[in-house]
Amino acid sequence: MDSKLLIFGSKNFNNSINEVKERLNLSLIFYDFSNKLTRIDPSISAIIVDANVLNKENLVIINKVKNKPFILIETEISKKGYAFDHKIQLPITFVDLKNKIINIITSFEFSINSTLKIKQYTLNKNEKKLIKDNTYISITEREVQLIELLFNEKKSLTKNYILQKIWNYSHDADTHTVETHIYRLRKKIYNKFNDEKFILNFDKGYII
Repeated sequence: MDSKLLIFGSKNFNNSINEVKERLNLSLIFYDFSNKLTRIDPSISAIIVDANVLNKENLVIINKVKNKPFILIETEISKKGYAFDHKIQLPITFVDLKNKIINIITSFEFSINSTLKIKQYTLNKNEKKLIKDNTYISITEREVQLIELLFNEKKSLTKNYILQKIWNYSHDADTHTVETHIYRLRKKIYNKFNDEKFILNFDKGYII
């Protein structure tokens, strides 16, 4: 797994990590707190934070990084009570450190790839749920595919096109299947969220 890590660390921490980076087999970028944080490399896989550098000022800088997993590296002495989703406590072997980091990155990427933000909703493809304001409806695998197709295409789709993409039907196939699935999906959404405009119907087809 080719992962690139952005490191927010003290000088000693950075030197220690740099000495073992070949054994970790991970690409590392060290942030210099004397410079202003401007653009984050989109290929960054995770953020490693040394607990020893945590204070209110540095935390503001660190929190400017969005949509990446944060991993706090701490010892019993460096614990400061800051809330992080992921923590790794030292001492730890190089193999265990690398495995923990890779597992966190893998889980995060799976979570990102399994969800879509659509209007005011979140589509959880893995759990087959359409969620809004902590409320959800359960949907079928075919309904997940319908929502994802309509959302990703960003344009009105004909019934025949939807048949080809989801059911692999030919152009002259009966489009009643599409109508039925969309009707049932719209009904679920309306009954739970009172929303009639999630899927719109135009002369040329359907769109989200």
